[in-house]
Amino acid sequence: MRNYGRIIQDLVAYTCTLPEGDKQRALTIYIGQCMRQKNIAWNKDADATVGRIKRDIQMLSDGKLLCDIDNFDEIVGKRVGSSSNSSSSKKKKKN
Repeated sequence: MRNYGRIIQDLVAYTCTLPEGDKQRALTIYIGQCMRQKNIAWNKDADATVGRIKRDIQMLSDGKLLCDIDNFDEIVGKRVGSSSNSSSSKKKKKN
């Protein structure tokens, strides 16, 4: 999986060594976010769905990491750099 890079493979391997808990879940979410960004950068026209990322994480971890984390789809699926406060980007008209 060249599109993700060696660092993602190393992160997955490290995360597999951790006991199940908050740290492992947080790293799994972080890995998913990184994979989504790298997939979009590497394959600009390809589909970078959360489902694909889940399958890739499971494959890279030999099934040790499951993405059954609450809100995984929402967190990983968010667009990076999008502002949650759209009103702050609107310019006020001068009278």
